[in-house]
Amino acid sequence: MSELLKGKRGLVMGVANDRSIAWGIASALAAQGAELAFSYQGEAFGKRVEPLARSLGSDLLLDMDVQDDESLDRGFSRLEQEWGGLDILIHAIAFSDKSELTGRFIDTTRENFKTSLTISCYSLIDVARRARPLMTNGGSIITLTYAGSNRVTPYYNVMGVAKAALESSVRYLANDLGPEGIRVNAISPGPMKTLAGAAIGGARKTYRHTEANAPLRANATLEAIGGTAVWLTSDWGACTTGEIVLVDGGYHVLGMPQSDNL
Repeated sequence: MSELLKGKRGLVMGVANDRSIAWGIASALAAQGAELAFSYQGEAFGKRVEPLARSLGSDLLLDMDVQDDESLDRGFSRLEQEWGGLDILIHAIAFSDKSELTGRFIDTTRENFKTSLTISCYSLIDVARRARPLMTNGGSIITLTYAGSNRVTPYYNVMGVAKAALESSVRYLANDLGPEGIRVNAISPGPMKTLAGAAIGGARKTYRHTEANAPLRANATLEAIGGTAVWLTSDWGACTTGEIVLVDGGYHVLGMPQSDNL
């Protein structure tokens, strides 16, 4: 099981630090032979991403803001110039105002609703449209979601709505791009100790609760998520598209907590 991705090139969007889910995926893809490029937003994130990218042998870093069409155009234009094509796109981008992830959903503001849906959902459609012409030999697009998309989760609020829209977008994109050999899937981990996860109110309690009650009595690891991404981006995932792949220790099968925790 070595070099399943040899000869494939991928863009990873959304690495914030070495605990990011996107970084776990990038590390796994690189270990299987993929050549990677990384996007970042702004100088501050660029300084964080650069040493991580170089540790995987990558020197192709692209400053791209998903709310700025010109920056996206520049980034994908450079990808085309440098590589000529693309096989893999990892979309690990989401955002909501932290202050609205601690109260009630009903208090969501119009402005944060629009911002959350634009960055967390529409950006997938936007970058998939730009990646499509580069995937001349087919390809694999992966985004990240969470169970709060279809079940009420404390404090997840507008992000739950954004992830529900994202999951629906995965299915529609899978149908649009399938005839061109481009697969579109989402990975849905359980709670993770990441920069993004820490922004959600009660994150530590949620993490402990799922770990104590999941059938495997464990939350997902970066390695497990990375391994799932390797499957989905390799030829072994050739017939899988439009799926929401759960990597959550089995927590999603439960109807209530384990008896000891009732």
